[in-house]
Amino acid sequence: QEQPVESGGGSVQTGGSLKLSCALPRPMDTRFCLGWFRQAPGKEREVVAVIDSDGITSYIDSVKGRSIISHDSAKNTLDFQIDYATFEDTAKYYCASAYGSSYYCYVARSGLSQFMQYWGQGTQVTVSS
Repeated sequence: QEQPVESGGGSVQTGGSLKLSCALPRPMDTRFCLGWFRQAPGKEREVVAVIDSDGITSYIDSVKGRSIISHDSAKNTLDFQIDYATFEDTAKYYCASAYGSSYYCYVARSGLSQFMQYWGQGTQVTVSS
C-alpha cells in the first residue's frame, strides 16, 4: 500500500462528533509527518491537524480544544476526532504523510501542504442541523 486510505466520513449533526481513520502507507522512515487536511467547496485546502514522529501535535485554531489527532504506530493508522461539530467542519477530509523529516509538519502548518508526499482520496464529512 503506497497511498493512505481514509474511512469514517459521513453525516453528523451540529454538536456531534466525527471520527476519521486512515490506514497509512508502509513506514518509510523513522522521521515523519502525518496530517489531516480538508477542503470545503469553493475554498482552498487547509491543514487541520498534524502530528510528527516526536508526537508533537498542532491544530488550526478553529478545531483547537475540540479535536484530537493520534497515531497508532502498531496498527500504522492515523485517527482524527472532532467534537462539537459545526457547519464549518463540512469538507472533504484528506489524510497525508511525508517521510524523512518531521520538518514537513512545520511546512504544512505554514500552509505549504503540497510538500506532503502521500495523499489519500479523501472522505466527505457533512455537518447538518
